Amino acid sequence: MFIVQSTTLAIIMCIVTMLCWGSWANTQKLASKEWSFELYYWDYSIGVLILALVLALTMGSLGGSGRAFIPDLGQASAKWLGAAFLGGVIFNLGNILLVAAIDIAGLAVAFPVGVGLALVLGVITTYTLTGVGNVPILAAGVGGIVLAIVLDALAYKRLATQRKSHPIKGIAVSVAAGLLMGWFYSFVAMSMATITTVDGHAVLSPAGKLTPYTALVLFSAGLLASSFLWNSAMMIRPLSGSPVAFRSYFTKGNTRLHLVGILGGVIWSLGMCLNVIASTKAGAALAYGMGQGATLIGALWGVFVWHEFRNAPKGTNLLLLAMFVFYFLGLGVLIFSKS
Repeated sequence: MFIVQSTTLAIIMCIVTMLCWGSWANTQKLASKEWSFELYYWDYSIGVLILALVLALTMGSLGGSGRAFIPDLGQASAKWLGAAFLGGVIFNLGNILLVAAIDIAGLAVAFPVGVGLALVLGVITTYTLTGVGNVPILAAGVGGIVLAIVLDALAYKRLATQRKSHPIKGIAVSVAAGLLMGWFYSFVAMSMATITTVDGHAVLSPAGKLTPYTALVLFSAGLLASSFLWNSAMMIRPLSGSPVAFRSYFTKGNTRLHLVGILGGVIWSLGMCLNVIASTKAGAALAYGMGQGATLIGALWGVFVWHEFRNAPKGTNLLLLAMFVFYFLGLGVLIFSKS
């Protein structure tokens, strides 16, 4: 299997993760013009699993290092298979709430508040679990992100007040999403074996734990399986709009809409796969923290492409500028923590 042995390569992969995680939701914005996000989410879930399986059977199975995907499944402990699967279940509930928050408040609010909070909690939980990282520097980076979250929430409050709408719902759903998404990564991280190189060969320990590729497949399976619970509940009792009939997935959808949803899942899954693979070299806390720099990318899409803050009250742009600055500084500090 392919193993990252360079810190520089690991950081590059985390940057690609940031771009993927910050951009996949554009596919939802495109699809939402024609059908609800709950219907979009079925295809998204399928796309996540498709890419994880493709990578497990290629990058995770070729080469002479480590264990291939199928043999790794055979030696895996049920405890660690379950941990990776549970990570997918927890993430999925948070992600569905994030998608709902995007539908309510837009990318420029849901990402900085929801994903930003997930970043903070994810760095803390993964560091607590693995002990990898420089505590003072990680804390400084997280502090910058927290300040950026507050600034973005203030900017959204000003916009909602002008539009005579209540900002609490969009922010509350974003916060709920962040709280759930902030601790799923630790389950995936704990399910993975430690990889060390001995005489040019990868050694995985302890026995029973998973390679990154196997962990990703179980995580993705948990995501898709739990959609039948979480997304079905959202269709029956949506947070916004009217209930959605299950038959609409077949009667209202077309090939283009389904492909857009699958593409969204593939883009997000590519980011997740690269992040988990990179974490074996960069450390789980740093890899997750950098990947969740997607908050910055998502906010950029929302502000400059979708114009979600168009005609906002005077002074709002200064808050948004300060938000971008503190996100950038926080991410820079997180990257520096590994140097």
